[in-house]
Amino acid sequence: MKYLKFLGIGVIFGIALTKGQVVSWYRIIEMFYFDSFHMYGIIGLAVVLGIIMVQFIKRKKVKSIEGQLITFNPKNKSVARYLIGGTFFGLGWAMAGACPGPMYLLLGRGYWLILLVIFGALLGTFVYGLLRHKLPH
Repeated sequence: MKYLKFLGIGVIFGIALTKGQVVSWYRIIEMFYFDSFHMYGIIGLAVVLGIIMVQFIKRKKVKSIEGQLITFNPKNKSVARYLIGGTFFGLGWAMAGACPGPMYLLLGRGYWLILLVIFGALLGTFVYGLLRHKLPH
């Protein structure tokens, strides 16, 4: 019962993404063709809000639902990992027409073909987990 509020927030977030046309294949193609600022504005707003929320969590010492202090671990800032990873993510996004979050919204809207994309994303995550120790990090 205590997780019901998170389900509600997820539903509201899904409605907002749908109404904001974030799941629209045409909006995503416009973005990759640099024809519209719409998606860049949404992504930029998400980045700014993310920065604000991280700073809020750090300064107010926010705790998780289990009562543990939320901490952020520093990451390796190598250029290659972000360049290669970002390239694969962007190519997958462009080919599928959806990033990981909205894939499930598209499924909920009845686009059954997205199941192939979801399967591919889950398979790719599984393969990465198997090969992670052999990849440069």
